[in-house]
Amino acid sequence: MHLVTSAASSAEPTSGIAGWAARLVDTLGGPGAGLAIALENLFPPLPSEVILPLTGFAAGQGAISLASALFWTTLGSVVGAAALYGIGRAIGRDRMYALWARLPLVKVSDLEKTEAWFQRHGTKAVLLGRMIPIFRSLISIPAGVERMRLPVFLSLTTIGSFVWNTVLVLAGYGLGDQWDLVESYVGVLSKVVLGAALVAVVAYVAVRIRGRKRGGHRVGQDR
Repeated sequence: MHLVTSAASSAEPTSGIAGWAARLVDTLGGPGAGLAIALENLFPPLPSEVILPLTGFAAGQGAISLASALFWTTLGSVVGAAALYGIGRAIGRDRMYALWARLPLVKVSDLEKTEAWFQRHGTKAVLLGRMIPIFRSLISIPAGVERMRLPVFLSLTTIGSFVWNTVLVLAGYGLGDQWDLVESYVGVLSKVVLGAALVAVVAYVAVRIRGRKRGGHRVGQDR
């Protein structure tokens, strides 16, 4: 059964990212879904909230089995995350500190605090981060920089990815022709997460600028 053909009259995943993912599943089956999710990890603009429910829809249409959908998408998630972990490990702590020292409005002490925090809570960050839009891909890089033990990283990534993938795949499986509703709900969550992150960044920069102004004012007074 060809997903694009069978769904053309209803869900119509024939164009854009959904069409691309549908063609991968049509051509390669479960491994195609795994490849799509591996690429989604490496390129976060590719939305898992489209690919995973569509894969569930494909399982509901009989294009692949539900077990195959869950296995291959989880494997794809782990492979993509492992690649980002490798990038973080290749960058390394020394290079990260060198790059950080060149950035404006930040201090090396800030990175040291972040590093200490990750050392204390890194396992929870990786596990829960796999279930948070946007950060689910990015969390792999600091894990690599901090050289989290690879077996631990892979185990946490597998568990977190399996939970996230299962929720979205089953949603697509259950919704059938309306699988694309998942994108709307998760899209709202993604925007909330991104908005909160932007607010945090703006607040951080504002505090830094204010601190510098106060520091400069005090120097002027001392003179």
